[in-house]
Amino acid sequence: MHPVSRRAKLFVVLACAAITVLYAWQSWNARRSDLDNARIASGNMAKALAQHANDTFQGIDGLLLNVVDRATMLGMGSPLVTEMAPLLRRLSEEMPALDGLLVSDETGRWIVNSSGDAHPQGNNSDRAYFIYHRDHDEPSVLIGAVLRSRSTNHWVIPVSRRINHRDGSFAGIALATIELDYFTRFYRTFDVGLNGAIGLLLRNGTLLTRQPFDEQLINRDFSDSLLFRQLLQAAPNGVHTYKSRIDGVRRMLSYQALDKYPLVAMVALSEDDALDDWHREIMVYSLGVLLLLFIIATFGRHLIGQIELRMKAERKAVAAKNELQELNRTLEMLAHQDGLTGLANRRHFDDTLAKEYRRAARGGGPLSLVLIDVDFFKQYNDIYGHQAGDECLRRVGKMLKEMERRPGDLAVRYGGEEMLLLLPNTDETGAAQMAERIRAGIQALNIAHSANPAGVVTVSAGYNSILPDRQHVPPIEELVGQADAALYEAKRGGRNQVRPARQLPGHEA
Repeated sequence: MHPVSRRAKLFVVLACAAITVLYAWQSWNARRSDLDNARIASGNMAKALAQHANDTFQGIDGLLLNVVDRATMLGMGSPLVTEMAPLLRRLSEEMPALDGLLVSDETGRWIVNSSGDAHPQGNNSDRAYFIYHRDHDEPSVLIGAVLRSRSTNHWVIPVSRRINHRDGSFAGIALATIELDYFTRFYRTFDVGLNGAIGLLLRNGTLLTRQPFDEQLINRDFSDSLLFRQLLQAAPNGVHTYKSRIDGVRRMLSYQALDKYPLVAMVALSEDDALDDWHREIMVYSLGVLLLLFIIATFGRHLIGQIELRMKAERKAVAAKNELQELNRTLEMLAHQDGLTGLANRRHFDDTLAKEYRRAARGGGPLSLVLIDVDFFKQYNDIYGHQAGDECLRRVGKMLKEMERRPGDLAVRYGGEEMLLLLPNTDETGAAQMAERIRAGIQALNIAHSANPAGVVTVSAGYNSILPDRQHVPPIEELVGQADAALYEAKRGGRNQVRPARQLPGHEA
């Protein structure tokens, strides 16, 4: 691609990307702002609901204390207790949340109630709150689960206190019942959206009421929910996003536990409701941004097309030139590389050896070579097949390649299963160490070979080291020839070993 065309495309892409990123960033911030505002609103709403519940139960608790004190002072056996009906009626009328007030004796029999009606068969001894007060002498108020009132048939929340005889024994209870509809009516005044919810629960996880109201959810146990398992244990109030187990709606839960009473007020606003305005705005703005991007892209495409038409001939020429260069590089690599092992081939080795010999002759340094041959390789091919044989040579070649530690070192596939490592500026001691390292390294590959006494693939190695000079015989005849003779000695001596070359007189390394 021509630089002018590239820059034009880059400009169009960057312009579109910048507009998209800025719009996405602005939209995301607006979404986050709407959610933050919803969290704040739900948190404030939860506090307001908790305060309302606290005020309601505190007022009723104070009323119950008044009734308990009067009944205790008069004595539960006194006929004056039965004359408290007008007082209970007046107190009940002063509390709009109340469904009724009741005093019962230690057997559960109704003694007096705020309705003033006689209920000779009225008895609450089977109610959970009565059994609790009978069996526990705590003087604290008890808020129970929702139940049906036997006198009004309304859904009510029982609030009760224990009454004792003067000796401290159980004398009965004072009971106030709160209409569940009192909370339901109050909760309807709050706008929580189409999928929002308001709830009032006991600290043990029992749901007292919920808006939207569903009679089937009354007294449902939520003690195993995240709110009661973790959130309330960590803090008495907070905000958490969750997926409702009731209707599957994702909501932001704000909760507030009451300090004095075992109650929790909660507000859950749907994320979809909180983002309703954002969704509408994002649809309109997105259409505008898409239209703008389309205009920019169309104009840019037309501009780039004109540039590319003008540069078409140049691109073709450049492409043809690049293809030719790539082909030349490939051919050059193939000409100097063994196709199976990836090592240098014989031709590359001959060229490199001549160069390294001349360099060593000028510098007066040693030139060494390690020649290896895979032991019993014909038997390996016969047993494991030629494909396995090729893979064996690849692994041996890879290991030999790893021995190229310096720029001048060269690993070569010399022919068949013979390979060598050319080591410029390396003396005989260094060549011996390298030969042994190669032998041990290949044996450590642990390539199974049942025809080899060692049980694995091994190599025999011969090494040679010379000090070249300008008048010396050609290196191929001495360096490789004597290393090959040393390799033959290693094979004849039992294989899987290293042997040095026998130096020609006057050329010891």
